[in-house]
Amino acid sequence: MRDLRLISSLPPEPQSTDVELTWIAGRIEHRVVFGRPVRERTLDDQHRILSFAPGGIFAVVRWARNDYGTVFSRIEVLRAVRPGEAHTRIPFVRPGADILLHVSGWADVERVLRIIESVCAARIDPADAAPDYWIHVSNRFAGGQRPRPYTRARHLAWLLRRRLSL
Repeated sequence: MRDLRLISSLPPEPQSTDVELTWIAGRIEHRVVFGRPVRERTLDDQHRILSFAPGGIFAVVRWARNDYGTVFSRIEVLRAVRPGEAHTRIPFVRPGADILLHVSGWADVERVLRIIESVCAARIDPADAAPDYWIHVSNRFAGGQRPRPYTRARHLAWLLRRRLSL
């Protein structure tokens, strides 16, 4: 069995956010659902590290199961931070990230995955969607309400707002 402390002790890429992914068939899966990694390193058959540029938006799904069923499931939509920027420490994410959405429990994870699919169905890359939208989805989940859909019009408004702020 591989010593996982070695993976955690690897230094992060300068100016990037590193996400450690694990896949052990039928037991543990950490995977990126969307995002644009700038680098990928394979450590072995079960572990790899994806690096994201500062400001990049990405989603990570993590789940684990034992002999009796799923014991843990979570999805997070994160924004890679710039050096020196405030961030939240997140397991398997170095140095950490800005959390836009965090949901636990398989039923809610599946709902978020369907929302991501609906953004894709609108022909929008979820990594390009307004960060505020993912915060909106998180807040709606917390309040037990249904999130509004992310439409082309909403996306165009975000692109214009972003262009004006540059």
